[in-house]
Amino acid sequence: MPKLKTHSGAKKRFNLTKTGKVKRAHAYKSHILTKKTTKRTRRLRTTAYADVTNVEAIKKMIPYK
Repeated sequence: MPKLKTHSGAKKRFNLTKTGKVKRAHAYKSHILTKKTTKRTRRLRTTAYADVTNVEAIKKMIPYK
């Protein structure tokens, strides 16, 4: 079977934990931060885990990570 290609966007956005969960960052943290509250931007800094329904698709995009 041939080698699989890694999805360039996915390799920048997702990481796998030792237990196999998919780590991700929150959206809406890149620009127009002045109108967002400090509390909101602080919460967006924390990492989150991808939903169970998306894990299988994400793992196919990053097969060697």
